[in-house]
Amino acid sequence: MRKVTVIMLAFVFCLSVFAAKNLTAESGQVIHLTLESSVEIAMDSSYRIKMLQMGIERNRLWLKARQASLKSRVYLNMQAPELKAESEFEWDSTLQKDVIVKQNTTRWQMDLAIRQPVVIMGYPTNGYLSLNNRTYKYIQRDGVDDIDFYNRYYVKYEQPFFLPNELKNDIEDAELDLEDRELDYLRDLMWIMERISDDYYDLFEYTSYEAIYGRQIGNLRKIEDIANGFAAQDSSRSFDTIQVRMELANTREERLNNQTELRRQEAESKQNLRLSVIDSVYVTPSFEFNPVTIDDEKAIEYGFNLNPQLRMLNISKRKDEIDVSEAKGWDAFNVTLEMTYGLEKQNERYQAIWDEFDKSYSTSVNMYVPIWDWGRRRARIEGREYDLKISELRIEEQQNGIRGQIRVALENVREYESRTRSMMESMKLVQNLTDQSIALFKDDDISLQDLLTIVSRQKDTEKNYIAAYQGYKRSLVSLMQLTFYDYENDEPLIDRFRKQN
Repeated sequence: MRKVTVIMLAFVFCLSVFAAKNLTAESGQVIHLTLESSVEIAMDSSYRIKMLQMGIERNRLWLKARQASLKSRVYLNMQAPELKAESEFEWDSTLQKDVIVKQNTTRWQMDLAIRQPVVIMGYPTNGYLSLNNRTYKYIQRDGVDDIDFYNRYYVKYEQPFFLPNELKNDIEDAELDLEDRELDYLRDLMWIMERISDDYYDLFEYTSYEAIYGRQIGNLRKIEDIANGFAAQDSSRSFDTIQVRMELANTREERLNNQTELRRQEAESKQNLRLSVIDSVYVTPSFEFNPVTIDDEKAIEYGFNLNPQLRMLNISKRKDEIDVSEAKGWDAFNVTLEMTYGLEKQNERYQAIWDEFDKSYSTSVNMYVPIWDWGRRRARIEGREYDLKISELRIEEQQNGIRGQIRVALENVREYESRTRSMMESMKLVQNLTDQSIALFKDDDISLQDLLTIVSRQKDTEKNYIAAYQGYKRSLVSLMQLTFYDYENDEPLIDRFRKQN
């Protein structure tokens, strides 16, 4: 019996632990949101941010690959073997006519090269210097096998002239791609910050309204108690009780509507933050008001220098400049110099090709001279030049747009700052005014209608204060989005983002 009791107790304990775990899992976590924590959660969980981070790493690898082209490259080409058994036309100087000659050959060849771009003072010249070795075995069959071995060591220099520097352009293009991807990443971080701040301040607003309605209901209950006392003494004043109850019912309905909006906003915020549906989020309104001093010209300067959008347009312009340069080199006059110098040996015996070398060298200058192309090259260049002009116009348009938007944002900041200061003064008086009016009503020195008007004015004043304060905070976020500068913390956002990532 005792053993059964112990087993039952253990079973109950296990059920209790299991139930406790289920309860914890089903209730989710309770998260207190601030603007900073909301942005941090959003950035940690954003698919877009993860894709951009991968894009940055991809572009870094592309840049690394192109930068590696400035270093030596070692490669080996092999023909193992090359067989040829066919007839071809060849000139017979003895017969003074073309004859058909049957060829039956086999070639085993190996080319080993160490190729290095020529870089002077860190600048790639578009030329290449290489160390080479060519070795082959050549067999001609015409009844008997005629075998030749060949070996050559040589240095080769290749240099094009009057052509775009493709190596330099490729590396610069990769550097621009990487910078553009990083700027796109910063721009998306700012976009996420702006979107999440909108969600946060919406939650802030509905939570603040909840407190306002709570105070108003408390005031109306006090008035209802006083009105009930008057009605008990004088039945003719029962209408006051009905009027207060109607006002109380309307306020409760407004509060219920606000609670509905609050729940909707909480659900939307959890979705945007990629939190679980069983998690709970809440905001504790904090009305810290520390006005900042902003220099207009400095703000515009930040908008030009820190905002990624303008730099991205400048990157696009530089890419168009490279395209114009390459278009000018397409089908244009050019010269290619090629020089070799080395040692070679040919012999019927393989062992003999490794000593007693003969000197060998070659020089060639190849020129390409375009004569007539029906204006194709000129049209191609002009098309690229129009792309460049469009990029310049986009930069000018963006600068004018940023300048105008920053001026509007500055006006909004200062307007909401002034309104917040004014409403702060009103907030200091409004609760005292309501309390004094309730005391006057209790002494029957003020009418119910006047008192209800004052209570309603308190609600309106508190809502106007929240609107002004939120307007100030939101306008600072808008200005921060345009200038990429955090004026409250006196810090460029780019520095902060790079520290965090």
